[in-house]
Amino acid sequence: MENQIFELQYAMDTFYFLICGALVMWMAAGFSMLEAGLVRSKNTTEILTKNVALFAISCTMYMIIGYELMYGGGMFLSGITTVAGMDDAAVAAVLKESAEAGFDGDSVYSGASDFFFQVVFVATAMSIVSGAVAERMKLWAFLVFAVVMTGFIYPMEGSWTWNGDSVFGLFELSYSDYAGSGIVHMAGAAAALAGVLLLGPRKGKYKKDGTINPIPGANMPLATLGTFILWMGWFGFNGGSTLKLGGISVANEVANVFLNTNAAAAGGLIAALILARLMFGKADLTMALNGALAGLVAITAEPADPTPLMATIIGAVGGAIVVMSIVFLDKVKIDDPVGAISVHGVVGFFGVMVVPVTDADATFGGQLMGAAVIFGWVFITSLITWLVIKVVMGLRVSEEDEYNGVDIAECGLEAYPEFVGAQGSGK
Repeated sequence: MENQIFELQYAMDTFYFLICGALVMWMAAGFSMLEAGLVRSKNTTEILTKNVALFAISCTMYMIIGYELMYGGGMFLSGITTVAGMDDAAVAAVLKESAEAGFDGDSVYSGASDFFFQVVFVATAMSIVSGAVAERMKLWAFLVFAVVMTGFIYPMEGSWTWNGDSVFGLFELSYSDYAGSGIVHMAGAAAALAGVLLLGPRKGKYKKDGTINPIPGANMPLATLGTFILWMGWFGFNGGSTLKLGGISVANEVANVFLNTNAAAAGGLIAALILARLMFGKADLTMALNGALAGLVAITAEPADPTPLMATIIGAVGGAIVVMSIVFLDKVKIDDPVGAISVHGVVGFFGVMVVPVTDADATFGGQLMGAAVIFGWVFITSLITWLVIKVVMGLRVSEEDEYNGVDIAECGLEAYPEFVGAQGSGK
């Protein structure tokens, strides 16, 4: 009977992990739709190509080297007995022995399921980069960077945070990040910022007299659909980070995480919509969508401990921050077509720093140090990687290709050929 209980827990935790991983994988579709909606129609095929290709590259590079660098366990999480190849009775015996030795049941799942859950997080970090460098970066330059980001840059900072390794053997971080506001989102934004600074803005975005030329996206229904897909996928992103489901207390924690994740997204959208109305005199849909995403990013660092009202407030602050950040970055001529740096970077940092408000075990000093290490490592290594790529093959498409659209130049086909001509579509 006892063995059967452990077998059931193992099966339940593994299945839950896999389902949450599948939800996070579905976020790749959300990023694809969001970015396709927020770029001009002449650049849609290329942005979609980047998103499907980066997902495949992320999965492959993390399997070959990234998971080993991050956890040091090959295809299995370090410190957990490998259960692949054992029969049910043997697995149950291992788990029972662990429990009797004081093991509390955390991470009672297949090593393969852990790899699957981790790899979709890697792809999420890389997806953030895609939107920020849209409409003017060479496709193959981006994909080369994806190889380095997912195989080396991200796994290294992940090993210092989620795996608890010391930073270059010097010191260990006292840092809390439940599902990755800093480890995933701010890291992706740091890599994006490095690329954007080297790329420069899109042609015509900033005029010589200092005025800003808005460049609206081509498909707001797609952008809205992408936001809802991301909103849904985030339940797996945060919910799966409990790492198990078995047990009453854990089940209650999972329920709180789902509730707070949803509440934060709602708070972020409402706050962004209201602030945009006050600032611009109109209900700005793009700000509302980014506000929802900002709320989700803000709560990701600690979705379990806040009350639902506090989660809503955290999300609302994130939603307000993202509106002001997008406006500020435009003023300093940092061109981010989808607002990724603001949503994932600026609000990601806020999410990291607000953790001690609801988590008594976290400290502001520890959070600040962790955020500084993550940003510094990812930004510097990304900047070096982008510079090498720029020297070897170039980063930016030609002015003519940018004018005509990178769909034709990079992919040889358009997303909407029946509606627009090949030359200058979406201008």
